[in-house]
Amino acid sequence: MDRRELVRKYKETPRPAGIYRVQHVPSGRTLLGSSPDAPAMLNRIRAQLRMKGHPNRALQADWDRDGADAFLFEVVDLLPTPDSADHDPSEDLETLEALWREKLQLRPEGIY
Repeated sequence: MDRRELVRKYKETPRPAGIYRVQHVPSGRTLLGSSPDAPAMLNRIRAQLRMKGHPNRALQADWDRDGADAFLFEVVDLLPTPDSADHDPSEDLETLEALWREKLQLRPEGIY
């Protein structure tokens, strides 16, 4: 397969939309969010933290103090693959994130 074919195939592959969580294990504080590409979002957050550029200052401070080993990065739930390529998962992700916030019973002091 040539490079163009690989790129085309990648672009046609549905992205794994879902809910992700970044948890500071010592404190239990959690960043919970949703994304049309949850694994890519976790990679982005990791990169921002390594480069000392994450917009959430409390999360960045915990990372700087305790290091990468003090964090858990995980995709907690994925939406089913849509039937059509032009499906917008925004509403589904919003609902699923609300369900996970309720399920995890995150207190305000436990949220980034």
